[in-house]
Formats: sequence, structure tokens, C-alpha cells
Amino acid sequence: MNILAIDSSDQVLSVALSAETGVWYTEIDAGTRHSELLIDNTDWLLKNAELRPIDLNMVACMKGPGSFTGLRIAFSAAKGLAMALKIPLITVPTLDCLAYPLSIWPGIVIPVIDAKKGCFFTAIYRHGEKTGDDIDASPLTIISEISKSRLSPEEPVILTGPGAQLLFSSLTLNNVPLLSLDPDFRKGGARELLKIIKNSKLMLVDDLNSGPVYLRKSDAELNAEAKTKYDENAE
Repeated sequence: MNILAIDSSDQVLSVALSAETGVWYTEIDAGTRHSELLIDNTDWLLKNAELRPIDLNMVACMKGPGSFTGLRIAFSAAKGLAMALKIPLITVPTLDCLAYPLSIWPGIVIPVIDAKKGCFFTAIYRHGEKTGDDIDASPLTIISEISKSRLSPEEPVILTGPGAQLLFSSLTLNNVPLLSLDPDFRKGGARELLKIIKNSKLMLVDDLNSGPVYLRKSDAELNAEAKTKYDENAE
């Protein structure tokens, strides 16, 4: 089965292709240029695997949370391919993909995405399984969640994901014990997305009619709500 996986949930854009000839992968620090680079990177993978778009059997992307714009770009591209080629679109929670490589870690794994405004999108995992819901939380709230989740004071904690280094600095200042930073914290997650799908770690559901999962409203939505309230109060 030929599967294309896309991760543009943060600044690092990664695209992976699983084909009969092997797994092909590309990763680039795209910043805000995901929409410019995604198609070129996808074309490069297909050409190197000697495939055409029509040869794809499935396309996958991150469900969220993540960058509002990045998630929308991946969903738009993936949905376009799925609809044009009449193939399934599979989405996987972003934090699941970020935590997946550390499934054998002997303690708590915390994948982190910088949510801006002093908060982070995160969740707590142990042995590859999520122990609670995704949260949009401040460092102090995350410290409290770690304390409640630890099975013992000696249980180690590791941070991973694009926002890990920023949160690590904050937790270190607050003297959180037995804390580590994944050296590969900033890599893209498209390969992990492929592995989760191929290893049947989830029930594969065609998400063609779905959209990204956000943990908070976008700035545009918040500004529109604020304007509406202002206009109502001004009447």
C-alpha cells in the first residue's frame, strides 16, 4: 500500500511516503512557508519512489492540536488528494505522533507544542498510552498535572515536541525533579504518523468530512467575538 503522510502542525514541515520500494522522507524548517513547500516536497518523494499521485492508496495528516494555519494547510492538501483520487484520508492526533517514538521510556512522556500566550498544548503519556485529555495549559498547570500523574517521586519525565525546549526551561526554573529533554524534540512527525497507521495502533476511520481539532479559538475568532461584544455594548 502506498501511503502519503503530512505533518505541518508546527514550523518543521515533514512529509513521508511508504511505498513497496521503501519509505521516503523529507523534512524542512518551513517557518511560515508550508503552503509554498508542501507540494514540491510531495512531488520530490513521488518522483524518487517512481510513483504518480494516482498510485497513492491513502493519505494521512495530523488531526491537531497545532498551528491553526499549519493544520489547515495539511488538511486542505490531504483532502484535495483524497477527493481527487477517491482514497481514504486518515488523521491522527498530533500529540500521539510526537509521543510515539518514546513509547519505551520508563516514565512519563510529555509531548509539547507552543500554544503562545504563555501556554502549551500537551498531554501525559505512559508506555505509549495517553493518561488523560489534551490540554492547553500554563507551565504551573502542567507542573500540577505531572505531580498528580507521577506513580512515585522517582518516576522520570521527558519532554518532546517542538515546544519542549521552551517548557523545559520553565519547568527547570521551577525545580521539577528528574526532568529530561528529548534530543530529537524538534523533528517532524510524518514518519511516526506512517508507523502508527502501518502498525495498526488505531482504528482507521476515513476522516474526509472532518476538520482539524483545536484546543482554543483562533485570534481571528477571538477578535471577532470581542468586536461583536463591543458593538453590542455600544448600542
